[in-house]
Amino acid sequence: MANLRVGLAGVGMMGRHHARVLRGLDGIDLVGIADAAGDAHGVAAGLPVHESFDGLLEMGLDYVMIAVPTHLHEDFALKAAAAGVHAMVEKPLAPSPESAERVTDAFKAAGLVGAVGHIERYNPALQQLRARLAQGDLGEMYQVVTRRQGPFPARIADVGVVKDLATHDIDLTAWVTQSEFATVAAQAGFRSGREHEDLIAITGRLANDAVTSHLVNWLSPIKERLSVVTGERGAFVADTLTADLYFYANGTVQTEWDAVAGFRGVSEGDMVRFSFAKPEPLKTEHEAFRDAVLGKEADIVTMEQGLATVRVANAVLESARSRQTVTL
Repeated sequence: MANLRVGLAGVGMMGRHHARVLRGLDGIDLVGIADAAGDAHGVAAGLPVHESFDGLLEMGLDYVMIAVPTHLHEDFALKAAAAGVHAMVEKPLAPSPESAERVTDAFKAAGLVGAVGHIERYNPALQQLRARLAQGDLGEMYQVVTRRQGPFPARIADVGVVKDLATHDIDLTAWVTQSEFATVAAQAGFRSGREHEDLIAITGRLANDAVTSHLVNWLSPIKERLSVVTGERGAFVADTLTADLYFYANGTVQTEWDAVAGFRGVSEGDMVRFSFAKPEPLKTEHEAFRDAVLGKEADIVTMEQGLATVRVANAVLESARSRQTVTL
């Protein structure tokens, strides 16, 4: 069987990593790229570089990776659908729920495979966490807390921290717990002189009645990517920077040494760091999409799921503006 012909639209900071992974992926040939700014990072390596997306689509592609700025996602995705080309679009799917719905409907009507690049789903720590929650290791789920913070990325100019970063936490929370958001409330901050928010504090409740809390910002010198799920048997802690997963069991042993108890609590349970394989998430994401295009069973982030995330993100921004809880 011939390799799939693949194109890449957008070769900026994220696009260059897509190019690297696509070049090494079995069963596909990266045949061309498109970027109005040219090949700034030198990833083409002899491949045709098109100024326009139309030129790339005319190369007879099987599928395309769209890694352009968020405000261009709808335009590029609709062109791919009209050309009959399967596509994976970087997250978020589109800048608004209405835009994301148009893209989702276009791919459904054309019978094409469409996916969204929510890469955190492919982090080994979160995949392990989801599996362990699904098999009941935590018992009843009480709370999901995420922290995603770090320095300001100069490359992001068209959206704020909610659509760029918090969409990771919205998607991974719903996916890991297998429960959608029911309500959200948020407070935003504007500290860097831009029109878009650069910090957000979100609280919410899932359909399974678990409470959620998400702290996200571009203002911290500390880079942190942490997810904590607490339940009746203890707490799972996933660090997606290191792809590590820990479990802290509820306390069963009384701490009799007063000085230690003051620091570590009145009782202690076991703490486990799990050992598992750690493939690169971006490679796993592309392997899943390739398999979906080939008609194989594959765990992709569907455009319908990407649309749901955009709707929650929009509700977060609405809540921050109105300072009211929003029901989804």
